[in-house]
Amino acid sequence: MKRILSLLLTLTMIFSLSACSKDEKKNETPVGTDSPSATDVPATNIPTNSETHSGGILDNDIQLTLWDIAVEGDGNRPAYDRAMEDLMTKYPHVEIIETVTENNAYKTKIKSAVGANELPDIFFTWAGAFLGDFVYAGKVYCLDDVLQKYIDNGEITEAQLENSTYDGKHYGVPTTYNIITLFANMDILAGVGYDHIPATIDELYDCCDKLLAQNIIPFGCSGKIDETWCVTEYLEPIIEKTIGSTALKGIMSYGVTWNNPGVASSVDLLQDMIRRGYFDPDGMALGNEEIKANFMSEKYAFYQNGSWNCGDFSNEENVHFNVKAGEFPIVDAENGKLGMLIGGPSDTIAVSAGPNAEAAAAYAVEFGRLICHYGYLKGSGLPAWKVWGDTSEVMPLVKEVAAICDNAVDYVFFGDNALSAEKANIYLEYVQDVYGLEIDGQAFIDGLKSEIG
Repeated sequence: MKRILSLLLTLTMIFSLSACSKDEKKNETPVGTDSPSATDVPATNIPTNSETHSGGILDNDIQLTLWDIAVEGDGNRPAYDRAMEDLMTKYPHVEIIETVTENNAYKTKIKSAVGANELPDIFFTWAGAFLGDFVYAGKVYCLDDVLQKYIDNGEITEAQLENSTYDGKHYGVPTTYNIITLFANMDILAGVGYDHIPATIDELYDCCDKLLAQNIIPFGCSGKIDETWCVTEYLEPIIEKTIGSTALKGIMSYGVTWNNPGVASSVDLLQDMIRRGYFDPDGMALGNEEIKANFMSEKYAFYQNGSWNCGDFSNEENVHFNVKAGEFPIVDAENGKLGMLIGGPSDTIAVSAGPNAEAAAAYAVEFGRLICHYGYLKGSGLPAWKVWGDTSEVMPLVKEVAAICDNAVDYVFFGDNALSAEKANIYLEYVQDVYGLEIDGQAFIDGLKSEIG
């Protein structure tokens, strides 16, 4: 029934649902290489404010609206504030009216705005099919003319723009680069004889059994219905380390059938871990922030989520143990390898095809570049743009994640971003059923084959 309702809602408003609440701010009172992971890129003389690029249209009085998800307390909020401060100084005649919305509510809101033709001038989005739906609906402004000079100067590569490129044209400004990361409390692991993050599934099971013997819960994961993406942060790496990145990429991005026995066995493995008690049984009722807080308070030994958490886990006021970054271990050595990662440039700034599009595009490209710069320095993401200036303050945990990316074999984009909006909703509903132990691996692939292909 919930899948039928989801489809009806999708058809009703082109993409989804209804608008939600907002929190408005004005910038009048600001608060505050191909290998995207490189941390040892030499400092350059590229100025923070991109002084080499003329302001032009931004030298005129103009008001631009901005929607994003950088709520107070979010790891990206400081980067947004610093970027707006820089641009307010550079373009004093430009006024930004910012509306901030929580992540999940934002997905509903932005899709509704597209359907109602009420997009702001500049908006945060996720790359891949999520932004692609808006592009193919004719609602997004092409950024080719503005981005070309940055590409020519080597400040960003075509590889970093790939996830927001459609039919050969660029429609998004990547602000960061993230991968699913397995964070481990190495102090707890040392207590059960592990000085490293388990590299194979057998090691992981052994480690988890030893943790349970000491009444330590190995993992926490939110199972709330509006945060099912947290479950995909576990399921997708398991699938990738079972069937390999090429096979998973084919399913997520190129329409290959879900009817793959390796996908079914991956679901069964995740459920076996749940049944063995490797996951906090209270997780079904907890939000991601609560799960994350539990890890930081040493309730769990592991927490698998995005690398954007590096900044919070590097805060010595909140975390009083040794945190190490790694990746989910190999499940099937014939297909899966360390270095097969889930992630890529996802967080993106885009511009609506409205009356202020030209000015908004000029601002958005610089804005996205600066968010990336300050976010990297503060640990909220890896650099999608070329690094410049003093990087001495980059956190060691961020460098650990960067080292993982430096040794990457392949990347598969986040499933709920790679799939179209309708398919992503169906996929997430099945994932929710998996975490609730309502369906097994065979039912998972049978259902997705029937509804998606």
